[in-house]
Amino acid sequence: MLAGAAAMAGGGAFALAGASNAAQPQTAAESAVCQGLATALGNNQRFIEDQRAHPDAQSAARIANREAVVAEIKRKQEASGCVVGESAQAGQAGQAGQASQAGQAGQAGQAGQAGQASQGAQPAQTAPASQSASPSSSGDSAGNAAGGGAASGQQVCKGSTVTLSGEAGAPAASSNQFPAGTTLKVTNLDNNKSTTVKVTSVSGSCVLLNNAAFEQVREPGKFLIRHALIEKVG
Repeated sequence: MLAGAAAMAGGGAFALAGASNAAQPQTAAESAVCQGLATALGNNQRFIEDQRAHPDAQSAARIANREAVVAEIKRKQEASGCVVGESAQAGQAGQAGQASQAGQAGQAGQAGQAGQASQGAQPAQTAPASQSASPSSSGDSAGNAAGGGAASGQQVCKGSTVTLSGEAGAPAASSNQFPAGTTLKVTNLDNNKSTTVKVTSVSGSCVLLNNAAFEQVREPGKFLIRHALIEKVG
């Protein structure tokens, strides 16, 4: 009887340990969903730090907007079973996610280069159209010089990842390379879904989609488009 009781107790402890392990939050390296959320969080935090380091007349409003988006991202991390508060820049998160997948280790360097070129996907702030064309940081200046002069119908920001801003409203985008009024077409090459939207504000990446636009091209449960085709169409 004692031996049986010990066996039952051991089995119960094993079951509890298994349940505990199953409930452990996933990191960005373990989940594409967590990777996308960590990327969005990290770049929002970087944007806030940049605004505080180089403030202007609109910085307080931008920071308040981004802090609300940060809070929403953390709620999504918790709801998705991710590590709440995990933060990463786009290049770092892309490398971690790809390195964790068998047969894709050779792509880690490419993902890192894409993250450095786009400086991550950041949620956009609401800003007057007259200021949208004016970059809010040195990174925005470089972006406008790189992509603003692209011809209509030309592919732009090759290798960039695309994520969502967490903002409501009609389908729209923000960019650090194209002024307000520019029309961009974003195609998710993993499911061949496309959306055509106008740039309405400034962000820290080539193109960042608001919630409505992202829903038109996303894969279920994913917050990051790794393989995107971005075209300037107007």
